[in-house]
Amino acid sequence: MERSSGDGDNRKKKEEDEEEVELSVERIFESKEVPPWRSQLTVRALAVSFVLGVLFTFIVMKLNLTTGIIPSLNVSAGLLGFFFVKTWTKFLEKSGLLDQPFTRQENTVIQTCVVASSGIAFSGGFGSYLFGMSEVIAKQSTEANDAQNIKNPGLGWMIAFLFIVSFLGLFSVVPLRKIMIIDFKLIYPSGTATAHLINSFHTPQGAKLAKKQVRALGKFFSFSFLWGFFQWFFTAGDSCGFVNFPTFGLKAYENRFYFDFSATFVGVGMICPHLINISLLVGGILSWGIMWPLIQDKKGHWYPADLSPSSLNGLKGYSLFIGIAMILGDGLYNFTKVLGHTLFGLYCKLTTKDPRSVLPVGTCSPTPNSSISYDDQRRTQLFLKDEIPTCFAVVGYVGIAIISSATLPHIFPPLKWYYIVVIYLCAPTLAFCNAYGCGLTDWSLAPTYGTLATFTIGAWAGSSHGGVLAGLAACGVMLNIVSTASDLMQDFKTGYMTMASPRSMFVSQVIGTAMGCVISPCVFWLFVKAFHDLGVPGSAYPGPYAAVARNMSILGVEGFSALPKHCLTLCYVFFIGAVVINAIRDAVGKDIAKYIPIPMAMAIPFYLGSYFAIDMCLGSLILFIWGKIDKAKADAFGPAVASGLICGEGIWTLPSSILALAGVQPPICMKFLARKTNAKVDAFLGS
Repeated sequence: MERSSGDGDNRKKKEEDEEEVELSVERIFESKEVPPWRSQLTVRALAVSFVLGVLFTFIVMKLNLTTGIIPSLNVSAGLLGFFFVKTWTKFLEKSGLLDQPFTRQENTVIQTCVVASSGIAFSGGFGSYLFGMSEVIAKQSTEANDAQNIKNPGLGWMIAFLFIVSFLGLFSVVPLRKIMIIDFKLIYPSGTATAHLINSFHTPQGAKLAKKQVRALGKFFSFSFLWGFFQWFFTAGDSCGFVNFPTFGLKAYENRFYFDFSATFVGVGMICPHLINISLLVGGILSWGIMWPLIQDKKGHWYPADLSPSSLNGLKGYSLFIGIAMILGDGLYNFTKVLGHTLFGLYCKLTTKDPRSVLPVGTCSPTPNSSISYDDQRRTQLFLKDEIPTCFAVVGYVGIAIISSATLPHIFPPLKWYYIVVIYLCAPTLAFCNAYGCGLTDWSLAPTYGTLATFTIGAWAGSSHGGVLAGLAACGVMLNIVSTASDLMQDFKTGYMTMASPRSMFVSQVIGTAMGCVISPCVFWLFVKAFHDLGVPGSAYPGPYAAVARNMSILGVEGFSALPKHCLTLCYVFFIGAVVINAIRDAVGKDIAKYIPIPMAMAIPFYLGSYFAIDMCLGSLILFIWGKIDKAKADAFGPAVASGLICGEGIWTLPSSILALAGVQPPICMKFLARKTNAKVDAFLGS
C-alpha cells in the first residue's frame, strides 16, 4: 500500500512538473540568450521611442485639453514599438545588414521610454495646474486674478520647470525596487498585462497575431485620420461642424447632450471599463439633465439674473464646485483606503513569522525556496544581477532637491525655498505609498497627492503672498514626484517579467522623461499658438481641469466665501455622497459593485456636459456587442482597433495646428439653427 501511495505521489508530481513546463514562459525563451543591459538600449529603440513619444504626446495633450480622461496607452506603445522595429529588422535582414535581432527586452525598453515621454504631458499639468496659472483661466474667476497669482505659458520656463521636478520621483523609489517586486510580489496589473503582451509578441504564434493586430490598428488609424480631416472642412466658425451636431434635438444640445462624432472618444470608450463609461453618462444625466435645469430656474433668487454664462457666481459656479466636491470626496476616500491597505500590508510583512517575507536589508539575495517557480527563479536572478546602487539614488535625489530648491523660487516667486524643502522631505514617503498602492490596486493617486500639496502650501503662503500660484506650483512638484515613482515601479514589474535589466529600465525611463520634458512643452506651445480660444469654455479645447485646479487652489487660500448661494450646502451633500457611494461599493463586494457608478467618473461631466460620455458609451457598446458575437476576436483586436481610432484623430491635431498657424481656414461652416432662428436669418439675408 505504501509503495502504491508513493507511485501516486510521484505521478502527481510529474504531472505538476509537466503542467509547469507547459505554462512556463521562460522555458519558451530558454534557448535565447538575454542581452546585456547596454545592448538592450539600442539606437533604433530610442529612435522609435522618440517618434512614438511625439505621437502619443499629441494624443495625451488633446485628451488633457478636452476631457482630462487619459486611458492606458501601454498596450498601444508595446504594439507599435513591436511593429516599427520588426519592420526595421526585417528590412535589414533581407539586405544582410542586421547585426542584432529584435528582442522582447528591447521591446520593453521602447514601451517604457514612450510611456515615460508621453506621461509628462499629463504630469506636466498642461491640462491642469500649469495651464491653471495662465491669465486665460484666471480671468474666468473674480478671485485671485492679480499679477502675483498669474504666470502665462512660456516655452523656456516650462521646459526648465519640468527638467527640475520630473526626475526626483525616479530616484525616490529606486532603492525599493527589490522590496516591491520580489519580496512583496506586488501585482502592478497594467505592468503585468503589458509584460504578457510583449512576451506573447515574441513567440512564433504571437508574432503572427501581432501582425494582424497592427494591420487592424493601421486600418482604423487611417479611417480616424481621414475622418478628422473631413470634419475640418466644416468648422469655419464658432459652433460649426459635426462636433456640434444636435443629435437628440436642439433642447438636448443646449444641455450638452449630443453625439459629437469623435473617433477618439469612441476609441477611449473601447479601452475604458464599461463601468467608467456608464458612470460618466449617469453623471451627465444627473447634472445637465436634472440638477442644472432646476438651479437655472432659481436665476434671480440664488444668483443674479444678469450674470454672464462664464461667471463662477452663477450656474457655472455650481457645476464647477459641486464637481470638485465629488472629486475631493472620492479622492479622500480612496486615499484613505489605499493608505490603509499599504500600512496593513507593511504590518503583515513586518510581523509575519515567515523569514522570506521580512523587509530585506541591503541587497541580500532572497532565501532559496524550492516552491518558487522556474520563471520566478530566472527572473529574480537577472533582476538582482544588475544592481542600481542605493547611494546613487540618494545622491541623485539630494542633488536634484538642492538644485530645485534654489531655482524654483526664481520661476515661481511665491513658492519659497522652505516650502520646497518641506515637500521634498515628505515626498519619498508619499511616493512609496503611491507606488505601493498602485501595485495593489493599479490606481495611481498622484492627482490627490498634488491636491494635498495645493491646499497645504497655498494656505501656508496666504492670499496676500501669491498663495494661489504657490499652491499650483506645489501641486506640480508633488504630482510629478509621486506620478513618476509609480510609473517607474510599474515599468520595473514589466521589465522583471520580460527579463529586461533594471538598469536598462531605469535608463530608458530617464531618457523618456528627458524627451517628454522637451516634447510636451513644445506640443503645448503649438496648441497655444494655433488655437487662440484655448482654455475658453465651449471651445474645441476648453481645458476643464485647468479651471478645476485653479479653483481648488483658490479654495485652499480664500476659503468658501466666493461660492454662490446654497452652493456650499450642495457641495457638502455631494462630498458625503461620494464617500458613501464608495463605501457601499466596497461593502457589497465586486459582483454587485460593478453595477454601482464611480463618483470620480460621475463628476467629470458636471462641468463639461455629456457629449463625450455618449461617444464613450458607444465605444463601450461596440465592444460589448463584438464580445457577444466573437469574444476571442474582441479580446485580441479590440485594443488595436481602439488604439487606431485614438491615434488617427489624435495625430490629425498636428496638421490642423500647422494649418491654423499658416492662416489656412476651413471653407465651410455647418451650423444647425432652430426653425424660428432660421426664418429670421432667411428674412435678413433676403432683405
